[in-house]
Amino acid sequence: MKTEKANKSNYMTTRLERGSYWSYFVGQNIFYTIVSSYLMTYLAMTGVDLAKIGTVVLIVKIWDAFNDPIFGWLFDKVKFKSGQKSLPWLRISLVGIPISTILMFAIPTGAEQGFKLFWFGTAYVLWDTFYTVCDVPIYSMVTTMTDNLAERTTLMSTGRITSGIGSALATLFCTYLISEKVGVSFTVTILMLSVLGFITMLPICIIGREKNYHPEKEEEDFKVSLMLKYLIHNKYLLIYYSAYFLNSALNTAGVVTLFASYYLFHNTNFSLFTGALSIIPAAIMAAIMPKITKKIDKFTIMFWSHIISLVFGLIIYFVGYENVVMFVILTVIRATTMSATGILNFMFTPDCAEYGQYKTGINAKGITFAIQTFSAKITGAVSSSLGMFLLSLFNWKEITASDFLELQKLNIQQPPEALNGLWITFALIPTIGMILSAVLYLFYKLNDKDVQIMAKYNAGEISREEADSLLSRKY
Repeated sequence: MKTEKANKSNYMTTRLERGSYWSYFVGQNIFYTIVSSYLMTYLAMTGVDLAKIGTVVLIVKIWDAFNDPIFGWLFDKVKFKSGQKSLPWLRISLVGIPISTILMFAIPTGAEQGFKLFWFGTAYVLWDTFYTVCDVPIYSMVTTMTDNLAERTTLMSTGRITSGIGSALATLFCTYLISEKVGVSFTVTILMLSVLGFITMLPICIIGREKNYHPEKEEEDFKVSLMLKYLIHNKYLLIYYSAYFLNSALNTAGVVTLFASYYLFHNTNFSLFTGALSIIPAAIMAAIMPKITKKIDKFTIMFWSHIISLVFGLIIYFVGYENVVMFVILTVIRATTMSATGILNFMFTPDCAEYGQYKTGINAKGITFAIQTFSAKITGAVSSSLGMFLLSLFNWKEITASDFLELQKLNIQQPPEALNGLWITFALIPTIGMILSAVLYLFYKLNDKDVQIMAKYNAGEISREEADSLLSRKY
C-alpha cells in the first residue's frame, strides 16, 4: 500500500486530468463501435447491393492508406504556438466526428443507389479523416502527459476499461433501440448516441495538460526519409501490427452480429443477452489487469489469452448455433480471455515508440501512433467489406428496412445457404484470423522491463552504456 502511494506521488497528472483522459475514450469508442459494428448493418438495410457497399468501403480506405501516415508526419512536424502537441488536434475533431457520424446514418431513403453510395462514401471519408485527427493524438498524449511508465500503464489500462464502457453503451442502446422490440430508426438512435459521445469527449479538451511535452527535443525538420528509416528499423512495431491486422481484418463477427442474432438465434437482442452474461468475467478481468501486469509481463498475458480465445473459437464453430445453451456457456467463458486481449491490445504502441526511438534516435511517436490508427481503421474496413462480400457469395437476399421491427413485418427470410454463410462469417473466419496472428506474435520479443530502461535513456535519465548493460538482451 505504501509503495503504491509512493508511486502515485511521482505522477505528473492530477486525478481530474486522468479522469478527463479516461472519459475521452468513452466517447471515442461510442463512435468507433457505432461505425465498426452497426454501419454495415445499416447499409445492408438501405436496399443497396452488398458487393457495391463492400467496394465503396475499400475505395474509401485508399484515402485512408494515405491520410494516416500523412497525418502522422504532420503530427510530428507541426508545432502549435500554444506549446501543446495533442490537444489542438483533439479540439478540431471534437465537432467533426459527431457530425460526420450522423451524416453516415442519414442517407436519404428515396434516393437512387448511386446517390446513396456517393452520400455514404463522402460522409465516410470525412469521418475517417476526423477520426485520424483524434486517434493519433489521444494515444500519443499518454507520452506527453507523463514520463512515468507506471503512470502511463495506469492511464492506458484504465483507458481500455473506459473504452469498453463506451463500446458497451453504444452496443446496448443501439442494439435495443433498433431491435424488433422497440423499432427506433438507425438515424435517430445514432443522433442520440453522438450527443453522448460529444459530451464525454469534451472534458479533456478543456482541462487536459501536456506537462511532458518538450518541443525543443524534437526534430526541427522531420523529413520523409527519417520517417521511413524509423519504420524500417522498428521491427517490433511492424511485427505487432502485422499480427493485429490478420486478427482484426478477419474478425467479421462484429459486422454480422445483428443478423446472426436475428436469423440464427431468432432475436436481435440475443447479442445483448450474451453480452450481459459476459460482463461479469470481463469486468473482473478489467479490474485485476493493472495488478496482474505488475507481476507478469503484459505481452505474456496477451499472448496466452489470445491462444485460449482461439481454441474456444474453434469449439464454438464446431458445436454450431443450434445448441444455444452450449453456445452461450462457451461465449461467456471465452469473454474472460477476450477481454484481457481487448484491454492490452493498444498498450504495446507506446512500447514500440520507445523502442523505435532507442533503436534509431528518432522521436517519431506520431508515426508510431498513426500506424495504430491506420491498423484499427483499415482492419475495420477490410472486415466490413469481407463480411459483406462473404454474405453476397451465399445468396443473401437484399433488405430495405429502417430497423428490425420493419424487417420483421416484411418477413424477409434467408435461404439455408445464406444462413450457413452467415455462421461461417460469424464464427469461423474470425478464428482463422486469430490462428494466423498467433504465429506472428511468436516473433515479438519486447518486454516491460526493457521498455522502461529504453524510456529512461530516451528521456536522458541514463546513458546509452548504462541502458545497454541493463537490458535483458541485445536489441
